Amino acid sequence: MTKIAILGCGVVGAAIAYELSRVPGLKIVLLDEKVPASGSTGAALGVLMGAISHKTKGRAWKLRQASMERYETLIDELESIARIHIPFNRQGIVILCFSEEDLEKYQKLVEIRRSQGFNLEIWDLQQLQAKCPQIIGENIIGAVYSECDRQVNPTLLTQALVAGAAINGVDCRFGVKSQKFIIKDLNGSNLRHCQQILAGDEAIDVDWLVVAAGLGSTPLTAQLAKSIDVRPVLGQALQLKLANPLGHSKFQPVITGEDVHIVPIGDGEYWVGATVEFPNETVEIIAQAELLEKIKQDAIAFCPGLANATIIRTWSGKRPRPEGIAAPIIGHLEGYNNVLLATGHYRNGVLLAPATALAIREIIL
Repeated sequence: MTKIAILGCGVVGAAIAYELSRVPGLKIVLLDEKVPASGSTGAALGVLMGAISHKTKGRAWKLRQASMERYETLIDELESIARIHIPFNRQGIVILCFSEEDLEKYQKLVEIRRSQGFNLEIWDLQQLQAKCPQIIGENIIGAVYSECDRQVNPTLLTQALVAGAAINGVDCRFGVKSQKFIIKDLNGSNLRHCQQILAGDEAIDVDWLVVAAGLGSTPLTAQLAKSIDVRPVLGQALQLKLANPLGHSKFQPVITGEDVHIVPIGDGEYWVGATVEFPNETVEIIAQAELLEKIKQDAIAFCPGLANATIIRTWSGKRPRPEGIAAPIIGHLEGYNNVLLATGHYRNGVLLAPATALAIREIIL
């Protein structure tokens, strides 16, 4: 059997483990020194901006398209196998437009998406008010609506992926740190081969090693003498509670205005976020309360009903952003024939997890 080790159990690592578990003849171990979704995944809002993104060609679009297609079957599949309910909003995404330039860009995108088989709608102010009466803003001139984009609960998705993988035979080990790699040089080439991982008290033989550890990918690849530079970008968000849902109770899409997301999660509750906070020269990030307050006020500016909400909780997380390399990093680690990278997804880890898993599966097979 082909032996595969996956390091990191955020949504990306979990998706890889699950997709590989559906392939006969593989012996898979999934390792994380913490519990699943304890890093950037657990802090994500799970907004899946595929068709409504401005990525229209090349790798960036192909990954989005592959993920969008897989999500439409993945959620029901996982709920059936793992018996875990995964909140999955199929009511689409509305992006607010504040200038004629915004509208022109989206009008071009509508035509491109139509040719690709996806439907986007341009709403004027009257249509927006009819569909989403909670949206009020002096500067809003219209909106674009994508019925085919989604939102998912990232933590419950990850837990379901892990459960599904385990049911399919994956050896899932958490609270275990990978301490050392055993490497050999391949005769007749400049490539190296990872033979074993020392994890805890055990040596694990590997034919393939997949590094899907987000920010942890930098120290792991440093041990392999091929360090990749993945740096943190902090994001803060908050959960608000209202007595009644905003707008029409039966139409609760994600609403985005100037990169501020309002995400309905049911029972009159909403996630609002997220900030984008870069590290200083010492690569340290301290969450700034004033930036979280600004996100809240920005959301209230176009959705005044949120002013009456109660704050249930606030949180933050660090997103893995590659330095000097396009995000995400998917493929072989330089100098190795059997070490694969699936990391550095920055703000699109949840969106691109299914496509990343399919790409890794294709390389291995």
